[in-house]
Amino acid sequence: MLMQTTTRVLEPGDLGAALAILESDPVANAFVTSRVQIAGLDPWRLGGEMWGWYADGHLRSLCYSGANLVPICATPEAVRSFADRARRTGRRCSSIVGPAEPTAQLWRLLEPHWGPARDVRPHQPLMVAEKMPEDIPPDPYVRRIRKDEMDVIMPACVAMFTEEVGVSPLAGDGGLLYQARVAELVGSGRSFARIEDGKVVFKAEIGAATSQACQIQGVWVAPEHRGKGLSATGMAAVLRYALADVAPVVSLYVNDFNAPARACYRRVGFRETGAFMSVLF
Repeated sequence: MLMQTTTRVLEPGDLGAALAILESDPVANAFVTSRVQIAGLDPWRLGGEMWGWYADGHLRSLCYSGANLVPICATPEAVRSFADRARRTGRRCSSIVGPAEPTAQLWRLLEPHWGPARDVRPHQPLMVAEKMPEDIPPDPYVRRIRKDEMDVIMPACVAMFTEEVGVSPLAGDGGLLYQARVAELVGSGRSFARIEDGKVVFKAEIGAATSQACQIQGVWVAPEHRGKGLSATGMAAVLRYALADVAPVVSLYVNDFNAPARACYRRVGFRETGAFMSVLF
């Protein structure tokens, strides 16, 4: 018997069913889950549409379509349906990101229409930690950034983003959206740094955050301070804040070619549990 399937844009009344899928994998889905828990499914508040793939009347898979295109708990059949919809609507996102296998399938289907990409990172280890390391002391000078320190943290954020992504976040709209995002993290107490002589030497943020899991992002050490061990002790400090104040599971994902970062995260107690993939436009 053939299975009846359909894909549609979810509405606010679908929130419960969508959250059930998102919360089935709280670590991998932390980014989208945190957005949905705050904004619901209204596209204006969410900053994008949530596509749902139904099989025999039951919601099985999701795809967030906003600044990022993110397949969520997506079966191969769902990915094909999401790719069809994405082709019809045209590319509106600046990246495709998500668990490696469905993201790779999605990109294979979209590349003939959306390609070439500016960069493809096919294997980004997903790492998690649930406890503090025993042998790495947290840096006592890493602290929350205050709202009146935006002018101090912004140059470091811009430097990190440009180094990591390959383009400046100030391009296009002059950085208004990026500055708003940084301000949001600072205002919510999820931006951390070690500051010496008015300059950031280490920084990181807790980006996505739910009661079940959170995700560290934007880890950066000023070039002139690299090789001094600040990343390990700084990460231990941010991990302590995350476990104490945010969620019992802390995650991050990292480029597989960044061997020093992967080694640092392992030292702090993170272990690899899966992989993400990113396609950057």
